Amino acid sequence: MALTTYRDLDVWQVAMDLVESVYRATEVMPTQEKYGLTSQVQRAAVSVPSNIAEGYGRLHRGDYLRHLSIARGSLMEVETLITLTVRLGLLQREAIVPVWDQAQRVGMMLNKLIDSLNPRT
Repeated sequence: MALTTYRDLDVWQVAMDLVESVYRATEVMPTQEKYGLTSQVQRAAVSVPSNIAEGYGRLHRGDYLRHLSIARGSLMEVETLITLTVRLGLLQREAIVPVWDQAQRVGMMLNKLIDSLNPRT
């Protein structure tokens, strides 16, 4: 089946699942972090599928690759922030492992998509 919209991309769908998981995991964070780490990790997570979608909507492959690169950077930010929440004792490691695993899956999928679109590979 041919892709007709960014919503058909498996990586976009898995990235959306990641956003849901981040929001659920951060619900239990202290209220004093509402405008700190909680907000930052949520915004970074939202940026991943958002940039995948925005890149898909661009007319030029270079623009698409740039947005996929931004999505990848946002994903690294999510990984860093969830690691920090555990190091600071704001979330339990066990609660974050499934989020981490989803982030790794999105990362692998993003890398494959980038490689498939990159004329240098």
